[in-house]
Amino acid sequence: MLCAAAAAPPGMLEEEFVARTGQRQGGARRTAPRQQRNVRRREDVISALAQAVREVEAATRRGRVTPAVRAKFQAVALLLRDERARARAVPGNGGHRAERLKRLEGVAAILATTAVREAGLLALLAEDASVSDAARALKREMELSLGLEPAAEEPAQPEATPAPAAPESRVVPQSVISRQLANPFLAPDFSAVPQRAVRPRHLASWELLGPLLSSFERAGAGAPACMTLPAPTARFTPAGLELMPHQGRLVAAAEAGHRTFLLADEPGLGKTAQALLAAEAAEAYPLLVVVPNVVKTNWAREAARWTPRRPATVVQGDGGTVDGFADIVVLNYEVLDRHLGWLGDFGFRGMVVDEAHFIKNKTSQRSQNVLALSDRIRARTKRPLLMALTGTPLINDIEDFRAIWQFLGWIDESGPVGELADTLEDTGLTPADRGFYAAARQCVIDLGIVRRRKLDVAADIPARRIADIPVELDGRAGRSIRAAERDLASRLVAQYERALASRPAADGVKGIDYDLVRRVARSELKDATTAQSGENVFTMMRHIGQAKAELAADYAAQLARSAGKVVFFAKHIDVMDAAEEAFTRHGLRFSSIRGDQTPKARQANVDAFTDDPGVAVAVCSLTAAGVGLNLQVASNIVLAELSWTNAEQTQAIDRSHRIGQTEPVTAWRIIAAQTIDSRIAELIDSKAGLAARALDGSEEEVTSSADVQLEALAALLTDALRAPARQAGAPVAGR
Repeated sequence: MLCAAAAAPPGMLEEEFVARTGQRQGGARRTAPRQQRNVRRREDVISALAQAVREVEAATRRGRVTPAVRAKFQAVALLLRDERARARAVPGNGGHRAERLKRLEGVAAILATTAVREAGLLALLAEDASVSDAARALKREMELSLGLEPAAEEPAQPEATPAPAAPESRVVPQSVISRQLANPFLAPDFSAVPQRAVRPRHLASWELLGPLLSSFERAGAGAPACMTLPAPTARFTPAGLELMPHQGRLVAAAEAGHRTFLLADEPGLGKTAQALLAAEAAEAYPLLVVVPNVVKTNWAREAARWTPRRPATVVQGDGGTVDGFADIVVLNYEVLDRHLGWLGDFGFRGMVVDEAHFIKNKTSQRSQNVLALSDRIRARTKRPLLMALTGTPLINDIEDFRAIWQFLGWIDESGPVGELADTLEDTGLTPADRGFYAAARQCVIDLGIVRRRKLDVAADIPARRIADIPVELDGRAGRSIRAAERDLASRLVAQYERALASRPAADGVKGIDYDLVRRVARSELKDATTAQSGENVFTMMRHIGQAKAELAADYAAQLARSAGKVVFFAKHIDVMDAAEEAFTRHGLRFSSIRGDQTPKARQANVDAFTDDPGVAVAVCSLTAAGVGLNLQVASNIVLAELSWTNAEQTQAIDRSHRIGQTEPVTAWRIIAAQTIDSRIAELIDSKAGLAARALDGSEEEVTSSADVQLEALAALLTDALRAPARQAGAPVAGR
């Protein structure tokens, strides 16, 4: 019997549809005779790969890229590589061979799109990426479960096989070895690390991490978070450059002996310059700088500008071009695991972690690598300079503080340590005392939290504003999106009514049960984050972005012609592609800044936009270009797709709204009218970020990305329940 014809959902590429379902649009599932067991097995492999990569994609969307997810991602990539090689090795140009290759390309496209969302996964796609034991074991397990013969391990040859090595010592650049051999006086001296005296502790029996975090969550109006800083200094500023007063104050604190900083200034206030000159003031060389891949080249440039007497080197891949004699070593999170061994023994006297919110998930490999290095540096160096730089230290949860505090050596897994433990003891208070929380918060701040707002310290930076441009989604795409939104609302109403029907007759609820509405919305959101297919709030927002792409590009083109350079932000690669096609039709030159580019290519695109008057638009990935870049040459920003948080939106706008900007900055948000897009825009605007509450003394409501998603679904359900057609029928909250 033939299977029923299948059609790809709107907006889905045929290759992606086939990779998911094994079916061609409008045709039956292909079957094979019983004797073609090997062919059937190969088709099973493709289906298994598609399912596995979707599981990884769902985990990435939830922000839960654990070591197990990384292992599965790499195992899928390895199996995919093997299957491509096998398919290409089949002689001739038969239709079955072409079909398999096309399906494999569909899986590869999903894999690459997933990697772009999480930079830590992108490095695993490299040909020379180190294969973890977990990934190798999982690949073998998948092969066995599919009835395949696992690929033979390379033959063991004792004379050529090196002794087992710890993962942290996999790579040692030749230049670093040369440094070690060149001069014995360059060897680091670890003998001067002070030993702290053990003192009696009346807080020893108290759990303190929870109260410490809660002390920031409870902070209200008039309680900003910034340590007392001395008068500014310009003593370390190179000739021809000038620091703003707020920058000079942090450098003066380092000169005075302060050695740990959570530098949480709002984006655009010059944290890079402050960190480099603080290292100069503290003589914290050699200095290790760990950064997102997108800003690695820019850090080297800034080091040459602000500390010209200190040579800097950038670690690429296995470090073949590293200068082992440099004072500043810059590398990205993704290659840390290859270099942990020599980095830990290099004798660094300072470490800077840029965009430190990247390490908020303590279970991630990059967080563990950063924490391991900071532990090593503190254990071997007398009073090292440790700096965590981030304009958004808190995004979704007060727990985001924990990894940063641990990196700085303020806490460990169980509680406060070192100076923080001592200062808490000195308060004489316990969590049972009324004044403990305010005192504890101040103890943490005094250890080195530095938070300044543009409003307070950079009055000469022009104002910024956010302006919404509503657009009507007409035609087939608009009708499809509105139909999908109605279907989603109907599904939510059906869940609500089923839950309502299971209740006792008299439950005391009149009208709409808003508590039940939120429970239904929460259940839908949970299903959406794990769904392999089907329409949900995430796919709907993606389709809306696709439908808005050309309209947003047309508006950006008008701005570019009338007002000068424009920065165009989008979340999804296909939206960026559509916008670039539109700019080409308009005859506009553009730069493309994406997560899958090499640092050299990305920097070339940034330079083209900032330096070439003929390049009118920078088309930027919201995740890859939303941090660390300086795009102040433009004062107009087009946000083609909405973020889920105010913090992510602010980070993007602050690529232009920063020190050195001379024009008022306007962010033009393209909003799809009469869709869930407009509701999400309202939710983002109505709620402040957690950092505003914990660090800036704001009394506004705290929100997270999950909150906005939940509230959007709850609003969609509530509107559906209030619809006139329903209100004319049976009551919605009782029987």
